[in-house]
Amino acid sequence: MKNIVLFGPPGAGKGTQADRLKGKYHLVHISTGDVFRYNIKNKTELGVLAKTYMDKGDLVPDEVTIHMLEAEVEKNADANGFIFDGFPRTQSQAEALDGFLSTKGEKINGMVALEVPEDLLVERLLERGKTSGRADDTDEGKIRNRFNEYNTKTAILKEYYAAKGNYFGVNGVGSIQEITERLAKVFDTL
Repeated sequence: MKNIVLFGPPGAGKGTQADRLKGKYHLVHISTGDVFRYNIKNKTELGVLAKTYMDKGDLVPDEVTIHMLEAEVEKNADANGFIFDGFPRTQSQAEALDGFLSTKGEKINGMVALEVPEDLLVERLLERGKTSGRADDTDEGKIRNRFNEYNTKTAILKEYYAAKGNYFGVNGVGSIQEITERLAKVFDTL
């Protein structure tokens, strides 16, 4: 199996790129955001709880996120591997994912990170907010809070994966096709 963590701040293009790469590599794309939205829309217990955090622009607690993601992996037990998009976001989530995958004889092959300047990301998110229907993409204050959360809690994962020798940074600025090609070069080595 090939298990990739597709990493980057909000608005970096993780979802777009995962959609393009999942077919090429025959992987299942698990988007934390999509999983949250599904659970919220269907008013599951975990979805209602997650929404209270997301509405404030805060990260959803690890326990809630981990339970949702484990269920998604279990639904796709026969997959060739996974692209994890938006997860893990903290070191404890990364450790929980490593532990969960190891029970299946699997591991994370690499963290591939899209690197994009913050001001460009704010522009992207505000633009996305005009059509996405996502309230968290229409308020610059909430967007900046998400970046603060990312920078203080999530960006440290670079060090976690770098220490394991499987962190790969990729320039996330350019056309969608250019970025896909850059990512594919890294995926091909994993």
